[in-house]
Amino acid sequence: MRKLFVLAICVMALASCQTQKSLYSWYDSEDATYTYTKRGTEETLTKAMAQYEKVIAKQNGVRKVVPPGVNAEYGFLLYKAGKKEEGLALLRAEIKAYPESETFISRIIKQLEK
Repeated sequence: MRKLFVLAICVMALASCQTQKSLYSWYDSEDATYTYTKRGTEETLTKAMAQYEKVIAKQNGVRKVVPPGVNAEYGFLLYKAGKKEEGLALLRAEIKAYPESETFISRIIKQLEK
């Protein structure tokens, strides 16, 4: 009985060591965004936009959807870069993917359309 108990404890301990797969794939977009925010150069903007494109195009996380806020952040960067229609479309995509963001994102869209 004692051996069975020890075996069960060992199995549970090993099972708890299993790593969990991330819900979303971020591909270092946080670093690119931070660098752009800190420096604000054209080069860092291009790098941040490329990272967002990668995050949106290729999701390997458990949920296989774009992480919350990524469409909105990328859309806002596109809008600031002069690609207004693409930017607004991504802001609307954020609302579609995450309906709880509608109040906030709708206000942003309203202000950008003025």
